[in-house]
Amino acid sequence: MPELSRRRALTAAAALATASGAATLAAPAARAAEAGHHPGSSPAPFDEVYQGRRIQGRARSGGGHHDHHGAGYAVFVDGVELHVMRNADGSWISVVSHYDPVPTPRAAARAAVDELQGAALLPFPAN
Repeated sequence: MPELSRRRALTAAAALATASGAATLAAPAARAAEAGHHPGSSPAPFDEVYQGRRIQGRARSGGGHHDHHGAGYAVFVDGVELHVMRNADGSWISVVSHYDPVPTPRAAARAAVDELQGAALLPFPAN
């Protein structure tokens, strides 16, 4: 059996790091695909009460600044619009939980309610 050289150890470590990095990058897209949402599809509308807050999501009617980032989809918490954005991998983020991508706009609304901890959502000014 050949002796483990420094070159072979570094090659193995680089291959392992590359494989684990690729799996990490593919995870959000896999979660979105498992949830039945693909980057080109439109999410289903929803209207529910979550932790005592009314959350809604539906296709946006009309144009505007938000159509580009939210892929033509509007999300509301207690009637106030929650600014959401669809990422290239199909995951969604909101202005409230910007660094925690989720697979659907409904999950983004729920994450925002969790993060708000009972506080009111203030309107997000569009530039």
